[in-house]
Amino acid sequence: MQLAQVNVALPQAPLDQPVMAGFVKVVDDVNWLADKSPGLVWRLPPQHGPVTFGQLGDDEVIVTLSVWTHFEALQQYVYRSGHALFMQRRSRWFVPIGGFTTAMWWIDDGVLPSVEEGLSRLAHLRLHGPTPHAFSLRRQFDPEGADLR
Repeated sequence: MQLAQVNVALPQAPLDQPVMAGFVKVVDDVNWLADKSPGLVWRLPPQHGPVTFGQLGDDEVIVTLSVWTHFEALQQYVYRSGHALFMQRRSRWFVPIGGFTTAMWWIDDGVLPSVEEGLSRLAHLRLHGPTPHAFSLRRQFDPEGADLR
């Protein structure tokens, strides 16, 4: 089993606007870090572009979708690599969103999640809280569904 992860972020403006220039400038570096991170199996190519997520209205969100060998690899990338510096500056480019913005779930090896599946899992998490179907960074479940809290 591998760990799928989805994250949504609501940009302050379209990516071609000056307020987003700093984000656009660093996003390739952040993606490069992900690509070089031990444990990354796959990530959604950046060409995918923004999508709408019904729970946030009609605004377009940026979606990050990735697959990891295990939770610790994802955690290492998010919190202990150069990505952590990016996270510290996210308020410059993104509007705060109430509730969960990241969801995780287990998938079979070799399976790649779709954006639609990721957004569905995130919607489930936002409606029902952490469950084996979709869980959070703070409350995780193992591949068999056992609560790791």
